[in-house]
Amino acid sequence: MIWPFKRRYRKQIARIEISGAIAGSTRKRVLEALKEVEEKKFPALLLRIDSPGGTVGDSQEIYSALRKLQEKVKIVASYGNISASGGVYIGVGAHHIVANAGCITGSIGVILRGNNIEKLLDKVGVSFKVVKSGPYKDILAFDRPLTSEEETILQELIDVSYGQFVRTVAEGRNLPEAKVREFADGRVFTGEQALALGMVDRLGSEEDARRWAAELSGLDPEKAECFTFEEKKPLLSRVLPGNDALLGFLPAAMPATMARIEFEIETSGVPLWMYQPATIRGPLSR
Repeated sequence: MIWPFKRRYRKQIARIEISGAIAGSTRKRVLEALKEVEEKKFPALLLRIDSPGGTVGDSQEIYSALRKLQEKVKIVASYGNISASGGVYIGVGAHHIVANAGCITGSIGVILRGNNIEKLLDKVGVSFKVVKSGPYKDILAFDRPLTSEEETILQELIDVSYGQFVRTVAEGRNLPEAKVREFADGRVFTGEQALALGMVDRLGSEEDARRWAAELSGLDPEKAECFTFEEKKPLLSRVLPGNDALLGFLPAAMPATMARIEFEIETSGVPLWMYQPATIRGPLSR
């Protein structure tokens, strides 16, 4: 027996939105949603991506889940204002990709950031004594510069991660690896340029992507609706929906700025698949 609500899901398009930096909380939310898409037997998935990328492992886990889901669900990715680096890695896990002509995408590469505040610590008279089990245990310590040996070790790590990225893009987009390496040097490009490179399939809006997903899954594009998997809000926000007003005295951009700072601190020394404008790059980048 097929329950009525399951029949309803089979006539809808699942929609999952990935916005902002891809990290632990995003990974958890998206993986849970993808599991529900499979369990509820949605025929199609619209994956809306508006992200500069994020951590390597989290991007890989989402991509792997998408590849597995491809066997049962038609997946169309829609790129918004930006889908770069880790956003691209996730995007190639879809059957097809639709991008706005002017969206920012690309930035295929790996960056590892560290912070050296040695001069500042000297000014305030602060120093550290370190006891370690091996010569590289405090690699990327913020109170001293990298040694040449440490830089070599980190560069090898970056190169291995970069190779994984290139191979995945080549596989996901059915492109020769050598072709991908020609433009996978960290540069960004528009959706229109991405189309010429074979990195997206069509130019268009999210609505265009929705209609395509409907067509691929045998649904009527005029009638098929999206079932959006919403991000769960904190309990306080659900109980007191107006509590955001308590933050009214803060500049509008403050919450996003604080989230960005928190992400920068948490991922210092962690390889990232993330678009990083030159103004915020750390001492070691690629």
